Amino acid sequence: MTVLTRFVLDHKRLVLGFWLIVTIAAFAAIQPAGNALSQEFNVPGREGFETNRKLAEIYGNGGNVAPIVPVVTLAKGKTVDSPGIAEQLDAALARVLTALPKASAASYASTRDQAFVSDDGRTTFALVYIPAKGGVDPGQVEARLAQAALTGVTVGGSPVQVTGLDALRASAGRSEGGTGVLLGTLVGALGALLVLVFVFRSFMAFVPLLMALVAIPTTFLLVWPLASITDVSVIVQYLVALIGLGIAIDYALLVVVRWREELQQPNVSNEAAVRNAMRRAGSAVVFSGTTVAISLLALVALPVPFLRSIGIAGLLIALVSVAVATTLLPVVLATIGPKIDWPRNRRDARPSRGWSAWARLVVRHRRTAAAASATVLGVLVVAAFSMQLGNPRADSLAQAGPARAGLENLQDSGIGTGPLSPFDALVRSGDADTVARTLAGIEGVRSATAPPDWRRGTKALITVIPTEDGNSPAGRATLDRIHATSLPAGVTIGGQAAQTADFLDAVYGNFPLLLALISILTFLLLARAFRSLILPLKAVLLNLLSVAAAWGLIVLVFQKGFGSGAIWGIEATQAINVEMPIVIFAFLFGISMDYQVFIISRMREAYDRTRSTEAAVIEGIGRTGRLVTSAALILGLAFVAFSNSPGTEAKIFATALGGGILIDATIIRGILAPAAVALLGRWNWWLPNRAARILRVEPSDAHSQAAPEPIPQPA
Repeated sequence: MTVLTRFVLDHKRLVLGFWLIVTIAAFAAIQPAGNALSQEFNVPGREGFETNRKLAEIYGNGGNVAPIVPVVTLAKGKTVDSPGIAEQLDAALARVLTALPKASAASYASTRDQAFVSDDGRTTFALVYIPAKGGVDPGQVEARLAQAALTGVTVGGSPVQVTGLDALRASAGRSEGGTGVLLGTLVGALGALLVLVFVFRSFMAFVPLLMALVAIPTTFLLVWPLASITDVSVIVQYLVALIGLGIAIDYALLVVVRWREELQQPNVSNEAAVRNAMRRAGSAVVFSGTTVAISLLALVALPVPFLRSIGIAGLLIALVSVAVATTLLPVVLATIGPKIDWPRNRRDARPSRGWSAWARLVVRHRRTAAAASATVLGVLVVAAFSMQLGNPRADSLAQAGPARAGLENLQDSGIGTGPLSPFDALVRSGDADTVARTLAGIEGVRSATAPPDWRRGTKALITVIPTEDGNSPAGRATLDRIHATSLPAGVTIGGQAAQTADFLDAVYGNFPLLLALISILTFLLLARAFRSLILPLKAVLLNLLSVAAAWGLIVLVFQKGFGSGAIWGIEATQAINVEMPIVIFAFLFGISMDYQVFIISRMREAYDRTRSTEAAVIEGIGRTGRLVTSAALILGLAFVAFSNSPGTEAKIFATALGGGILIDATIIRGILAPAAVALLGRWNWWLPNRAARILRVEPSDAHSQAAPEPIPQPA
């Protein structure tokens, strides 16, 4: 870091010119980079994905898109066999197919199959398959068109309601509103500016925002060529903007706070203060960015293209933020830093009195503090063990409107939510009717039908309607039984729910191995940074605890519904989206490690000077408490902005990362981590000779614990 800082300060104009050119090019690249992002969410090589791809080739629709489901409940005394009802059903579906000319449909009217009718004969539904496509909201536009086509249409005097997973999401999007990428980023930036003004109380508050303004577009500039050679998910634009905003500001905040501290030392010039700050805080930034990159290997290593692209984009924003903080920021501080740091205050010259007093309290009552914080976290971890993976329950997606009314008609009639996410059996040859009868007899299957209109030569499509939502745990159990059934050769199972199940298997089959690999790599990196074996072990364990607590938080808030209704009007989802746990792990593990590096690096520095663990804890918390809290608050505000995006999935993700970061910065870093360091005493700094040689650092030994180290008293 000393060599890099010397080069940067000796070539200020070159560095400024480079970043100016890059930033101009980066802003020009934002729109084309966004246009190049992929709308595909696939799992290559799996049965569900391959079947869906074949269905799209044969029929031009269906596959990995849940069907649109028109539903009608007839008045008492009428059934689907009443005079004129079938003709009116046909006329209603004709309106839908006119609005969606590339769709195909099946209903009781076209098949006379009781699979489309409730037991009492009064409620009937149709399945409308639209062309397969990807994206953040596939099918929502078509669902709205179908709803518009059937507005005011009745069958037997009863209104026809359009429901389905995409229709429910579309209703949620209209009722909840939401922010786009640009507006969400601006809201997050405004919140960050307010926090920075409180921290610096000078115009220096704008400098971290300036670093983010450079880092975010630069990341899009790097994503653009990447998107031209491989699929990069459209979700990346949200993550780069909001996570980039938080990380870039955090890294700049750490360096600027240390620079102000160094500048207020006696007989220290501004350039010397910059060099000192980069030697200490700059090194911490490099280690922090590296840990974020390592944690994102969990996504890069997965055989799922869109998750891999999210991992690559997250890795890029972390590395770009490090590059900006270690090259552009020192130049800004060395040139105009003292001028814009006005009005000046001397708070950074000494540890925070409030945080130092808090650290003394934690050290004095270390056992109580550790037990209390561990209990709170234990509740969240226990909740995490009850997580059910799957798409959110259908009735959590919208609380009002025609889509919700249609869903309630299905549920009240006894049909249930199975039609919203059926399984599609592709029969390449053989008797489709025989296969349909076999599938209909499987436990958990309500009905199976092979509409004549869906046959293409020797190929046929059988729709298998489960008794429970195909994306639910019960629906996946039914899918497992279907796979275990002896079906004729050439019969494969697809559909949106089947592809989701493939995703679950592909992502979590090797997750424990990935978790172990990332933990080991992080441990080795931190062992070199902290010159200890105990501190990095504790850091990794606490980070895993932080991630588990975030998982528990979303289980309580969304899966069980403690707060989701009061805050967002969302009913308990009964499940968490299958991609959420691993995405949350990849980002939260790395981001929360930032705070660990900030705090422990300062504790290590204090211990090397004082040889007192208690003094190291108090100084480390006193120097970094305000910094870590502010950084966490900035990231938290970024995710508050993201939580205003429409859709339950966005709210789950924002709650997990925003809530997880705040839990980590307060309960873990503010209480449990310092209490654990105080309890371990001199063993924190233990590094035997053999390990030191491997890590290429100086060794240190743990001393006797017989006499506790004195707790430093306030001056």
